[in-house]
Amino acid sequence: PDTLFMWTLLLLIFLCTCFSSLASSPLYSSSCQLQGQFHLNGMHKAGDVVLGGLFGMHFFSTHPDLSYHSEPKQPTCHGFDVLGFKQAQTMAFAIDEINRNPNLLPNVTLGYSVYDNCNTLGIGFRAAFSLAGGQKEQVIIHEPCEGSPPVLGIVGDDSSTRSIAISTVLGLYRVPLVSYFSTCSCLSNRQKFPSFFRTIPSDAFQVRAIIQILKHFGWTWAGLLISDNDYGLHAARSFQSDLGPSDGGCLAYLEVLPQGDDPAELRRIVDVMRKSTARVVIVFAHEGHIINLMEEVVRQNVTGLQWIASEAWTASDKLQTPHLTPYLAGTLGIAIRRGEIQGLREFMLQIHPDISNNNDGNDMVNRFWEYIYRCRFAPPPSGWVEAGGAICTGQEDLETVQTEFLDILNLRPEYNVYKAVYALAYALHELLQCEPGRGPFSGNSCGDLQRLEPWQLVYYLQKVNFTTSFGDEVSFDENGDVLPIYDIMNWQWLPDGGIKVQNVGEVKKSALKGEELTLHEDKVYWNFVSKKPPRSVCSESCPPGTRRARKKGEPECCFDCILCSEGKISNKTEDFWSSPQRDLCVPKKTEFLSYHEPLGICLTATSLLGTFICAVVLGIFICSRQTPIVRANNSELSFQLLVSLKLCFLCSLLFIGRPRLWTCQLRHAAFGISFVLCVACILVKTMVVLAVFKASKPGGGASLKWFGAVQQRGTVLVLTSVQAAICTAWLVSASPVPHKNTQYHNDKIVYECVVGSTIGFAVLLGYIGLLALLSFLIAFLARNLPDNFNEAKLITFSMLIFCAVWVAFVPAYVSSPGKYADAVEVFAILASSFGLLLALFGPKCYIILLRPERNTKKAIMGRDINKS
Repeated sequence: PDTLFMWTLLLLIFLCTCFSSLASSPLYSSSCQLQGQFHLNGMHKAGDVVLGGLFGMHFFSTHPDLSYHSEPKQPTCHGFDVLGFKQAQTMAFAIDEINRNPNLLPNVTLGYSVYDNCNTLGIGFRAAFSLAGGQKEQVIIHEPCEGSPPVLGIVGDDSSTRSIAISTVLGLYRVPLVSYFSTCSCLSNRQKFPSFFRTIPSDAFQVRAIIQILKHFGWTWAGLLISDNDYGLHAARSFQSDLGPSDGGCLAYLEVLPQGDDPAELRRIVDVMRKSTARVVIVFAHEGHIINLMEEVVRQNVTGLQWIASEAWTASDKLQTPHLTPYLAGTLGIAIRRGEIQGLREFMLQIHPDISNNNDGNDMVNRFWEYIYRCRFAPPPSGWVEAGGAICTGQEDLETVQTEFLDILNLRPEYNVYKAVYALAYALHELLQCEPGRGPFSGNSCGDLQRLEPWQLVYYLQKVNFTTSFGDEVSFDENGDVLPIYDIMNWQWLPDGGIKVQNVGEVKKSALKGEELTLHEDKVYWNFVSKKPPRSVCSESCPPGTRRARKKGEPECCFDCILCSEGKISNKTEDFWSSPQRDLCVPKKTEFLSYHEPLGICLTATSLLGTFICAVVLGIFICSRQTPIVRANNSELSFQLLVSLKLCFLCSLLFIGRPRLWTCQLRHAAFGISFVLCVACILVKTMVVLAVFKASKPGGGASLKWFGAVQQRGTVLVLTSVQAAICTAWLVSASPVPHKNTQYHNDKIVYECVVGSTIGFAVLLGYIGLLALLSFLIAFLARNLPDNFNEAKLITFSMLIFCAVWVAFVPAYVSSPGKYADAVEVFAILASSFGLLLALFGPKCYIILLRPERNTKKAIMGRDINKS
């Protein structure tokens, strides 16, 4: 019925909008005509600025016939809810208190317009639109439109479902809605509800508060029962995402309570609870769902459970009955923060009906009066007096009646209403304190009391921050949620068989300290023989000398304890081993080629020494770049060769230290590309030697055109690019990764880099070997050339050293375990690099530094002639 009613209402709004548009066009009229009025119960007070309110002052409503054969009648409400009326009066009191406060909104009088939603979506929706749009019969259109809206903000609603529906539409116009009782975490979505705020914590925090209690008592194994609606389902999702072994434990079971009386389903759920080893049961549902559940718990006599209640039923009177006390005593529950409001009782005692006034506000007071005194105002309904009913005089004294209306010791929803009104007032106060030219709106403008816009109040609501007279800080986060705080309640079994709901702590979140749990354990009543908190764990902690082994198919909280030295070590404990006494787990020793051990230090020093020598030789060649010995042997390739040798020495450092993902990936790629660059330079130098020799013979000049400077650089680049492509394909397809190897030693972890793809590693080495072999063969063929081209002899010797080192490397690498495999590879890199450096550049440096008389063109040419 609610869904049908809502769609009907939306259709009426659409039609009203269409008629208003027509009426406002020049063809018809310069005014908007209200097409119909909603007859709503409410209370009103005029003011410079009016705040709206939505409260459930009746429990039920009767809907008219929607057959569409005639205009539907207005729905009627019945079943007076005195607590809803109390909340509405709390709003009236807060506004009256603000108007009397000279420091808050001076020279501005607040008014209110409060409607009864009758705990029905359709009526609540009507009330919200009546507040936002007003109920004037006719509105004259001005150009430009001036004046404040009928209400600047709304306090309400008390239901998440109604708040979702109302805020979805009012959010389009940025009308602020400050709820005092809507807890659904879905309302924190700023994209869907841009102008929604609330002074009650979100259910998401309530879940975290319960998890804090679980962690405090060490309860790692709990059952969860939820209601089959938004309230329960959203809570279940939060529990499943937030609850884990590190955050408080695991869920033993998750059951959804049936909507109605379903004995078979309830019997099954209670049977699950009885058979489970979990001693803690969390119930996230309303009292209506729990009453049927508890009847089945009593029927099966399931005792020894620790119940944890959500705020929906923590203070439920209907569950605090003598036959449920033996089962529910000791319950720990989350409750809305209790507050104190000075002067509220005196304000409510001043309420009296005005028989001569029949306005809407007085009608609500009359209904309240009739409910409290079980009387009727004149003229009474027919048969009322005959049945012995009393007539209300309006002179009755409220202080003589025992009613929860006057109970100010347990103000929870009322305190949230009080904070919501003050939040709107403080936001409006800050808006009106704005200095012209320094405002937050376009053009640094400020809001104007005569032309206030709801969206302007939303801006200041987001920044509001104040402290109540009770000492609670009130501010909203980026999602419109208030700084959360809950009371922790305990159901204590009294000697007379009754239950007292006692405050035993609080859980709150502050901007500075984060989430805090305060729990007075000495005040908690435990419904167990031991009078102590129960144990609720799936598996007890493992004793020293043992480790956890998770049970297959069960949550992480369930495990077996086995000896540390027994069986295969699990992933979670692979870094530990049993001590010699087998009384505790100790970390395993780790092994890798470290910079701090003698072998690593020696290899590092050798690598840096080679790099330094390369730099020195490069400096010598740069300083002597115009001398014949440098120019005669292709100086550009010599410089490239020296740079590549420096890279070869430096890449060996990547093989030292704890293996990490980036070092594992980089070490072989850097090694492969550096050595290919080096060997490619040598290969091109050898080919140039042959080309120059051929060009020196009659008719051989054409061969040099194929080995110019551009061709030499291009050949080196192409040969190096092939290796880069091999490395890229290797890293993309099967990248080397760090690995903890426990196969070599049981009590030791060897950190190493696994190559990922053996084929990729083999192709990388094979390509280097192929180029080295080509260089060696060409140099060998050119070894007998005249002396002025005898660099081929040096290349032949250097390539012989290079090939010998890497042929010996393969069997040594394969047979070396752990860190020694890295040491062998580093040694091979350094040995081959030094071989190339000394064989190719040693003789030249000797001539440049010690025999400068031989570093002349005449000496070189003369030597060549003599030797020829």
